[in-house]
Amino acid sequence: MNILITSAGRRVSLIRSFQKELKKINIDSKVFATDADPVLSAACQIADDFFKVPRLDAPDYISVLINLCKTHNISLIIPTIDTELLELAKTKEKFKQEGIEVVISSVDFVSKCRNKRVIHQFFESHNVSVAKEYEKYNYSLPLFIKPIDGSRSVDTYLIRTKEELTDYHFNNEKLMFLEYIDHDDFDEFTCDLYFSKDHTLKCVVPRKRIEVRDGEVYKALTVNNALVPYIKNNLNKIEGAVGCLTAQFFLHKYDNEKIYAIEINPRFGGGYPLSYLSGANFTKWLIEEYLYDKSIEEKFDVWESDLLMIRYDDEVLVHEYKD
Repeated sequence: MNILITSAGRRVSLIRSFQKELKKINIDSKVFATDADPVLSAACQIADDFFKVPRLDAPDYISVLINLCKTHNISLIIPTIDTELLELAKTKEKFKQEGIEVVISSVDFVSKCRNKRVIHQFFESHNVSVAKEYEKYNYSLPLFIKPIDGSRSVDTYLIRTKEELTDYHFNNEKLMFLEYIDHDDFDEFTCDLYFSKDHTLKCVVPRKRIEVRDGEVYKALTVNNALVPYIKNNLNKIEGAVGCLTAQFFLHKYDNEKIYAIEINPRFGGGYPLSYLSGANFTKWLIEEYLYDKSIEEKFDVWESDLLMIRYDDEVLVHEYKD
């Protein structure tokens, strides 16, 4: 039973976690990776083997994945980037007919997550507070601007004065004008959530974002705080949600009653290795649940709090490389 990590890029730690957990169960199983340019992907070089695939918008992307899985006895696919999620959700049943499980939430839920305005409405329907959205000519300063379909902090702006606003901000219909949540008063957390096949929450790990580089957390700290019971109470069941989700929240530094949700990404986040190393073994649970049909019990107390992760750059060497 082999596993495929798609769009692997630089997700070396994610690949290694699946290699470690899979080989504990079956030493002969392999973790493969795909990328549009796998030779220049650190994660692909670390995988047991890698495959070059078309770009995500190519018409044959899905058929190429299916053929790779059938050829290499791949039973489980783990997607990793936002731009492939919706298409994989739409074709999930097509993979299943070939005996291949794709760990991806439903089309409806993935679509909600892709639209920041819609996911705000989702949060409110679950009694979870969100930052107020302003009409573009009736706002209060300071304000935060972000696109409804953005990722990796691209096209985001903190606006403190009217002079900083431009025609681009007003005319771009994708940009949302939002109440600014001050970092002097609030800490930002990315929470790793594990949802079982029946869409039930099994684990929550809040990771305090200490330093972010290029949209990915660089320094972070696990904290067992008010977010755990808050998320457990309000998001215990999400129709269509499965596997690892990453949800961003702001928690007031001195008032645990003040919590604001920002967004959800229905995939592994870049900071998941911290949760994994703290004891929240989403990797193992996915293997058990999807390859061995085991039920996952609640795991809210299995991880280590106050565990600090400090990242650094490492080298992956490729011998006899020819460009």
